[in-house]
Amino acid sequence: MKIESHEFEHESVMPPKFTCDGEDSAPPLKITGVPKDAKSLALIVDDPDAPAGTWVHWTAWNIPAESTLELEGDLPAGSVEGVTSFGNTGYGGPCPPSGTHRYFFKVYALDAELDLPSETMLDGIMAAMEGHILDKAQLVGLYERR
Repeated sequence: MKIESHEFEHESVMPPKFTCDGEDSAPPLKITGVPKDAKSLALIVDDPDAPAGTWVHWTAWNIPAESTLELEGDLPAGSVEGVTSFGNTGYGGPCPPSGTHRYFFKVYALDAELDLPSETMLDGIMAAMEGHILDKAQLVGLYERR
C-alpha cells in the first residue's frame, strides 16, 4: 500500500497553502495498493516534533477501502473524522511555533469498520484498530514557519 501527494514528495517541504500560513486545507492524497480484503481505511496525521508531545492534526476512519482512492477536500460519504489536538474535528494544518517539524500522514487498511463516535481521540482509535490492521503506509511532509 502507498500514500502520496502530487503537492509534495515524501520527506520534502509541504506548500504553505496546506498550513496555518495559507488556506489550511488538507493536501490531496492518493492511496494505492489497498488490500482486496480491506473493509475500511483509517487516516492519522500527526506531528511528533511538537513541544508538548505528539500533536494530532487529523484523524478519520471508515473511509471506503477502494484499490485506488484519491482524497481531495471532503472525505467520501460514510467517513468519520475524529477530534484533533486543536479540540475540533477535521484537518488542522501545520502551524509549528519554531523549527522544522515532520508531519506524518499515515493510512491503515483495516479488516473491519470502526464503531466509534466522532469525539474519539487518537488513543481510542489506535485501540480500536488493534488486531484489525492489514497494511499501512505513510507520507512525511516537512514544514517550518518563517
